[in-house]
Amino acid sequence: MRDGPDEAPYRRALALISVLVVLVAATWAVLTPVFRAPDEPQHVNSVLRLAYGGGWPPAGEAPISSVVDRARQQAALDTDVPGRPFDRPDHGAFVDVAPVPDDERVRVDADGVRSPASADVRAGADEPDVVDQMTQHPPLYYAVGAAALRAVGLAEARWDVQLLALRLMDALFLLPVPLLAAAAVRRLTGSRAAALVAASFTLFVPQVGHILGSVTNDSLAVLSGAVATFACVLVVRGDLRARTAVGLGAAVGIGLLTKVMAVFALPMVVAAYLLAPGARGRRATGALIAGGVAFAVGGWWWLRNLLVYGVVQPVGIPQRFEPGEHQGTWYFLRTAVTQLTRSFFGNFGWLEVRIPDPVFWSASSAVAALVVVALVRRRDVRRALSVVLLLPAGLWLGVLVNAWPEYAETGVIVAVQGRYLFAGLAGLATGAALGAFALLGPRLGRAVPWVVAAGCTAAVAGLAYGFRGFYQGSGQSVADAAARWAGWCPLTGAQLVLVGVVVAAVGVAAVGVAALVAVVLFARATSRTARSASPEDAATAAAASTPTTAAGSGSSA
Repeated sequence: MRDGPDEAPYRRALALISVLVVLVAATWAVLTPVFRAPDEPQHVNSVLRLAYGGGWPPAGEAPISSVVDRARQQAALDTDVPGRPFDRPDHGAFVDVAPVPDDERVRVDADGVRSPASADVRAGADEPDVVDQMTQHPPLYYAVGAAALRAVGLAEARWDVQLLALRLMDALFLLPVPLLAAAAVRRLTGSRAAALVAASFTLFVPQVGHILGSVTNDSLAVLSGAVATFACVLVVRGDLRARTAVGLGAAVGIGLLTKVMAVFALPMVVAAYLLAPGARGRRATGALIAGGVAFAVGGWWWLRNLLVYGVVQPVGIPQRFEPGEHQGTWYFLRTAVTQLTRSFFGNFGWLEVRIPDPVFWSASSAVAALVVVALVRRRDVRRALSVVLLLPAGLWLGVLVNAWPEYAETGVIVAVQGRYLFAGLAGLATGAALGAFALLGPRLGRAVPWVVAAGCTAAVAGLAYGFRGFYQGSGQSVADAAARWAGWCPLTGAQLVLVGVVVAAVGVAAVGVAALVAVVLFARATSRTARSASPEDAATAAAASTPTTAAGSGSSA
């Protein structure tokens, strides 16, 4: 397939779509108000602690530093943004707070990082506010962030500049995800068109750009999950080489050294080797190698927790809710599933800027329908697709199971966030693309431009919705909101015009247009190929029905 006349247009389109995905996340990094993403103050606090040699205290014993505490106050986190569905009477409005001038914003230094915030000197502080719960996780992501700040000379910069630098680092972690999703689909079907649909998947999920354009350990977990998903596709198609097992184990191990969500990749790995063609001994050996490497890289951390704390993941934050009564199992399921689905597609900020119900229910229904179509109509990929869907399915079930004990004790539903499913993004993208391929077959090539255009529309709509929800108060104009954005942004006015407009807005538009042009050219090349050779669907069906051998299992992305 590398020698086909539509190979160059395909690679050009894939590259542009991947860059577009990262630019959307980078735009979110500039757009989202400072610290207005889930747990950002705590994530930044842990990065700074490691950057200044503060180590990794036991869970629940890491304090918020005084510099991050002052930064939180300067960010006006106690106020309500305009897009919040209801205002809290004891909190002010974000739009009424004047941004702190750049030259008055706190600069990070060793003293500020090493001195803890004190609840005694903060009026109205709740005990959880002075605890950094991130030490309940392994330290890998935070060590990477600390090294990045040191490498670019920002370890002693203003806190908001550090925040933006870490956000942009996370956006870069997203770059391989569309490439890996495309590679998985092409490995299974041979279809370049279906691969481009998979690469475009994250454009339809605005929450991906928002979360992975913030400071969060989910960024490294998403990358780990995408690599593991692609490697499992190789395995289930017959790649039983030791180096593939090592790479798969390393990907899972990196995830395990990032957060516990990576444990849900283990059933996917086991299933891949159980269902792979080949001798039982080779399959068992590959599974043992992958498991051993995963444990050596990151699995040991969780065994350590069991030995030291007696639990897999210790609690990192003090109890916040008094025991109470819950409203029944059905209420829990209905509410939790709704929260999980909405926050997967679009709950911006601290989950307070919510996209309308019809949007996320329609989107989730479309993804589910495409996955079902792929499983029903494409017998040649059913085994592999079932394997890669184990990761997002396990994450979904794990979130609900984890939330139940707290609800049963207090009646409060916590820790139900769609971002916890993002480690399975590559699997969901694979399922959606295979469903589209099952529906359209060789006609999918002509539909790809429309798919990418729809993805661009969804991405821009998400950014516009977030902008309005963050900055535009009732009765205020877009110009008022833009001025407020400029005031809060870590960039100066001139920098915001140069970077925020030229690079982000114009860059996203230019790359988006270029990506659309590229997929149109790809569609035309595909049509010419189909007219001058055998139909693509027959070729891809033949390719999909032939298991990949170890000798020919290199990536075709």
